[in-house]
Amino acid sequence: MKKIISQLMVVCLAGAAVTAEAHRGWMLPYETVKAGESGWVTFDLASSNDIFQIDHGPGRAEGLTVLTPEGKTEEAQNIFTGKLRTSFDINVTQQGTYKIFLASGGLNARWEDAEGKRASWPARGEKANPADFATAVPKDAKNLQVTQSSRRIETFVTLGKPSQQALAPTNVGLELVPITHPNDLAVSEPAEFKFLIDGKPAVGVKVTVIAGGTRYRNAAEELELETDKNGIVKIQWKAMGVYWLGANYKDEKAQKPAKSRSGSYSATFEVLAE
Repeated sequence: MKKIISQLMVVCLAGAAVTAEAHRGWMLPYETVKAGESGWVTFDLASSNDIFQIDHGPGRAEGLTVLTPEGKTEEAQNIFTGKLRTSFDINVTQQGTYKIFLASGGLNARWEDAEGKRASWPARGEKANPADFATAVPKDAKNLQVTQSSRRIETFVTLGKPSQQALAPTNVGLELVPITHPNDLAVSEPAEFKFLIDGKPAVGVKVTVIAGGTRYRNAAEELELETDKNGIVKIQWKAMGVYWLGANYKDEKAQKPAKSRSGSYSATFEVLAE
């Protein structure tokens, strides 16, 4: 009996681990293409087990940036955070493509002190100042791991004719540079996107593409891809609809004091045309 209970506990713990890993962050616009002179678009920002299903927790809107077709920033409107999602609106008044995103990153360090206890810098919820590294991290820290990390969540909305200015990279962290315009995606044509890490082609980025509506399928039906020697990935969409794209990258080419760098990226795309 004890053996059976023990086995059940192992299975339950394994299931919990899988569930925890399955939480993915996303930003969902309820329209990606609009006609006319102006209009409003509503967004949800959350993390969930099933893509675009509000079932886990809200995203944090701190640092939310709306980049206009002219390359200027403006404020999101009506930001509200509930138990399971954050919602906001933007008023699109300029013809062209808007990029709406959250981006963060910086140094983080982990080590063991003289007593073997785990320590980290910066403290949870704080942002690292590289100038503080020398005094915050002991020179005799054991098993020191220093990482330069970046995280970006974004999506795109176009009023009228698509434009390019808002799509320019910042050359910081892991970024997607559209070769195929993100608001001009068709089932009949594969889309091409280029990934950069700190402004240079990111080779071997692991890319996952999932169509929305996973709760209505027996499996997520994930499409697993990898960028080529030029940092380019080609995606053949299966059908019209909304898609989540997630990407992860890691290498050992970080600038000191970091020993490695990593980047995570996610975006929402809508495929409208056959």
